[in-house]
Amino acid sequence: MPVLSVDGLTRTYAGAERPAVQDVGFALDRGECLGLVGESGCGKSTLARCLMRIEDADRGSIRLGGHEIARLNGRRLRPHRRKIQIVFQNPTAALNPKLRIADSLLDPYQQLGQGAKLTHFAYTSRDAYIRRLLEAVELPAELAGRYPHELSGGQRQRVTIARAIGIEPDVVVLDEPTASLDVISQGAVLDLLDGLRTSLGLSYLFISHDLAAVHRMSQRVMVMRGGEIIDRFAANELFAEDRHLYTKELISIF
Repeated sequence: MPVLSVDGLTRTYAGAERPAVQDVGFALDRGECLGLVGESGCGKSTLARCLMRIEDADRGSIRLGGHEIARLNGRRLRPHRRKIQIVFQNPTAALNPKLRIADSLLDPYQQLGQGAKLTHFAYTSRDAYIRRLLEAVELPAELAGRYPHELSGGQRQRVTIARAIGIEPDVVVLDEPTASLDVISQGAVLDLLDGLRTSLGLSYLFISHDLAAVHRMSQRVMVMRGGEIIDRFAANELFAEDRHLYTKELISIF
């Protein structure tokens, strides 16, 4: 059974001429990285917000671990929130500037993780938990006492990754996770994410406008345009002759 399956997902904003996301469907297997690529404004981030239930889809199905969550709210949704986490594009905006790194890392556990059977990041003590998370994303333990503004952009994004994986979700949505980083930091973060997927058994939906990054990370790729999935293929079939014309246009600037 797929760890995440989506069918017919549609989201239209008030006053818009067409849906931001239209009839999107896909399945994500356990341990897989599924890439979603498309230009800015094509609906990728709207899809991510719907999957996270930050926004409600107008219609469609979202099954997480076999449970339908598209219409759940409040206490009925809460048990499922631990199973899907997100890493946003801008780590500065994602971290509370008034909280030390340690407190930011603890927050998901305190909100959603208590009582969960964690394997890799079992909570034995506050300090041990934070130390293991920082080690997992290759950051020194002394950063725990600092504030976000005292870290580099790459370090801040590693903290948001640590925060996402700390309650051991089944799925991590990566919404342009390297877009705000310099080229060197981008490569290092992609390597880190790939290693974490393997070592922790995570499943990723990797969303980006960068086809090269998506191709590097993913086993399968979907191409979105105008809110619709217009092409899908195994990563090793990127250059096949039957690719959609729009995909070929993206390849030309690869």
